[in-house]
Amino acid sequence: MEELARRAGVTVRTVRFYRERGLLSPPRRQGRIAWYDDHHLARLRTISALLERGHTLNGIADLAKAFESGRDVGEALGLVEPSEETPVRLTPEELADLFEGEVTPENLAGSLELGYLAIDGDEIVHISRRLLEVSAALVREGVPLAVVLDAGRRVRTHADALAGLFTEVLRTHLPEGDVERLRPLAKSVVEAELSMALDRRLREEPPGA
Repeated sequence: MEELARRAGVTVRTVRFYRERGLLSPPRRQGRIAWYDDHHLARLRTISALLERGHTLNGIADLAKAFESGRDVGEALGLVEPSEETPVRLTPEELADLFEGEVTPENLAGSLELGYLAIDGDEIVHISRRLLEVSAALVREGVPLAVVLDAGRRVRTHADALAGLFTEVLRTHLPEGDVERLRPLAKSVVEAELSMALDRRLREEPPGA
């Protein structure tokens, strides 16, 4: 424990306090010796970094519970297997910096539920660099992360319906091997229709004007 505290830059009393609060998992015991590992060290450094960013210990404890109950990266990527998206690895403090003040247990649970985030030891994996960057940009512009996540749920419903439509059309009229090859055509149609729909919406007179 003394070595762990020294490497983490905290006191032994702090380590014991975090243990009592459930913020730090118990060490592996071998006889009368308690062994701490890199997982404990990473957790202590994460706690210190989140405290510096203004999180409370209660908030960090809630975040830790959400992390520990979240889907691990192997399960998440096994379910999604993105063929065109690039997963991104983040530390908890990097995630907190990207979404300053918005990384709450509720938002974290929502992201895990959507499959945007997964857990890999002491790291977080976001399923898509593009979605991560867009979400962070919207939050920086003032859109609450909870609203961004709710929009993501609604967009996914429509996206699934569109994917089902195109898959049915292509599989009905083309050989199976051509479906993947013509995938970019489906994306181009959706992008063009969305662009024209935004034009129509933005030309509408604002409510109350």
